[in-house]
Amino acid sequence: MSVCTHLKQIRKVKPSAQGCEECLKSGDEWVHLRLCMTCGHVGCCDSSKNKHATKHFRATTHPIVRSLEPGEDWMWCYVDEVMME
Repeated sequence: MSVCTHLKQIRKVKPSAQGCEECLKSGDEWVHLRLCMTCGHVGCCDSSKNKHATKHFRATTHPIVRSLEPGEDWMWCYVDEVMME
């Protein structure tokens, strides 16, 4: 069973925007939103054409995102490739 080894990097964060930061700036659309648990960046999911949440991880190495979708309460660790509920 896979375990996330980055839980100590979770911070009390506030979403940086009410939608995907980059998509809002460019006027683009997203499918679902993800919240970086290190800095609060809001990015779009990998089902969105721009995949800004993953691009944020690659640029910053901030490992954990949480779903910002209503009714969803899970997190994903990019480094360990594990979902946490």
